[in-house]
Amino acid sequence: MSEFHDDYPQYEFMAHHSEEAGVAKRRKLWNVFWIMLAVTIVELIIGSYALKWGLLDGERHSSTTLKIIFIGLTIAKAYYIVMSFMHLGEERRLLKWSVLAPYIVFILYLVFISVTEANYCRDHKQKMDELIVIQKKDLNEKALSGDHEEHHAEGAGAKHE
Repeated sequence: MSEFHDDYPQYEFMAHHSEEAGVAKRRKLWNVFWIMLAVTIVELIIGSYALKWGLLDGERHSSTTLKIIFIGLTIAKAYYIVMSFMHLGEERRLLKWSVLAPYIVFILYLVFISVTEANYCRDHKQKMDELIVIQKKDLNEKALSGDHEEHHAEGAGAKHE
């Protein structure tokens, strides 16, 4: 009996391949499982040490480094899921790129937006904070003066006419 035994005796006949091919496919899936488990364990170890040492809420440089490490490990796991479990690794090169290219472009767009917006927010933080405070004061004054209710009543009356 092989180490990867199926309880279904006619598996190799239904799948149109030999038992050796089935063993090879199951071995590949188990290898991917062990790789993904190892990456997950590494993520957990890094995360637990980061919490223990207070790196997540402390120094900005170490927090950014940890985020980059976790994003990289997550991308590695996503690669193994897509290439093995979704069988994209067995497809032709053109099909692989037609599936992967939109995701790559979208991820690069998200990185671009997050970097440019973070820089904009950092550079214009004081001006944005002042605008938010002014908007909140205006909303509070309108709510206290009853202007909000009058506009609401006028809008409701206009609908019924």
